[in-house]
Amino acid sequence: MASRMLKFVNVQRQMPDKRGVEARAHDFDEIYGEFAPQDAAEQSARCSQCGVPFCQVHCPVHNNIPDWLLLTAEGRLEEAYEVSQATNNFPEICGRICPQDRLCEGNCVIEQSGHGTVTIGAVEKFINDNAWEQGWVKPVKPLRERVESVGIVGAGPGGLACAEQLRKQGFQVTVYDRYDRMGGLMIYGIPNFKLEKEVVERRTRLLADAGVEYVTQCEVGRDVGLQELRERHAALLLATGVYKARDIKLPGVGLDNVYPALDFLVASNRKGLGDVVPAYEDGTLNAEGKDVVVIGGGDTAMDCVRTAVRQGARSVKCLYRRNRQNMPGSQREVANAEEEGVEFVWLAAPEAFDGDTAVSRVRAQRVHLGVPDATGRQAPQILPDSSFELPADMVIKALGFDPEDLPVLFDCPELETTRWGTVKVRYPSLATSLEGVYAAGDIVRGASLVVWAIRDGRDAADSITRFLDEKATATATAAIAAD
Repeated sequence: MASRMLKFVNVQRQMPDKRGVEARAHDFDEIYGEFAPQDAAEQSARCSQCGVPFCQVHCPVHNNIPDWLLLTAEGRLEEAYEVSQATNNFPEICGRICPQDRLCEGNCVIEQSGHGTVTIGAVEKFINDNAWEQGWVKPVKPLRERVESVGIVGAGPGGLACAEQLRKQGFQVTVYDRYDRMGGLMIYGIPNFKLEKEVVERRTRLLADAGVEYVTQCEVGRDVGLQELRERHAALLLATGVYKARDIKLPGVGLDNVYPALDFLVASNRKGLGDVVPAYEDGTLNAEGKDVVVIGGGDTAMDCVRTAVRQGARSVKCLYRRNRQNMPGSQREVANAEEEGVEFVWLAAPEAFDGDTAVSRVRAQRVHLGVPDATGRQAPQILPDSSFELPADMVIKALGFDPEDLPVLFDCPELETTRWGTVKVRYPSLATSLEGVYAAGDIVRGASLVVWAIRDGRDAADSITRFLDEKATATATAAIAAD
């Protein structure tokens, strides 16, 4: 091992080639190229094979990262793929969109020692894209089929991860989703330049080939009742995600051309998928030629500013009330946005939106970061007499998402929720207040990362399996006793 690994001393960290700004700022193609096999092996060989791998510890699905780096360095790519997919249902997706700088790479030991992190995400993407190209990725084939069926509400990463895990056990799985395509926000929320849609669609096709049944354009509470689903299936998983946009109460917020982030992103992604999008075609949700101001500092805000650049906006500004160091979004995404011409207005908060019928400018105020609040973050404080204006033909509110009121939406008041509106579950089972009904992903933890939804979906599948096993055992025992 020592001869192949521990190369971080004399091999510099290197990402795959990134497309130049002039090229990438005018299309929605992914911005990073692919590692050549020898480059992936060389970068993998920088791993120090730690006794306590903090990269793995800080990965929500606890990927066996040192193992598949070693296998890649040795050229054993099919084995590397097998290890990679053993803990992650969407490894090539996580390799593209996980904020590695906050998770695995941010906790890499050689990064902490000043040598630069191993490019874990890029190697993960290479391993699994190569596996698809080589035909190594196969649909699940359970050893035996079981008669019990499980319904899953929501076709995002949590629901689909759970579906695949349950199919491995032989359960009959049906996924219900309100949209016309499977994938949730991986399809409609995340732009192509971070995650090309074919990467998601080939995964959903794989699950269909494994026997997962999809029911599209089916909204629970409108097209089917929750109680009906409970009667139809032996167990249910609620993996609806959180879609209700947080709003801001300011003068002028109701003016035309002030939009929630998801409306803007869904229109852009549908256009990229080839759908007819009237609100895009008529310029309503199209940033071309406009002065765009995005309010917020998370990954959704980064998706919005970078989408606006590609649509041909005249100018794009991101207004954020804290500084760069306190920004919740990925620093890698911030750097990419800056390269593409986005202007960040740090330590500034919106005061009002001005205009006649449509917004024409944003009034903002300067902010000072005060003492830390209960979360440990410095609380923003408005500086008096610090107002300034930004021109704006379009304002996008990227302020985060809250859960919908599921007990009302599902006409199921006995479904318990927390004071934040998320579904209340018992840990570690993820069981809700309804027998046989489980919940996972953002609808439990609030708006979070794809990789956390995958983790929750896998955990929920384990709990559902135990529940149905115990139920089957009890039924068999009762039948024997009756005889």
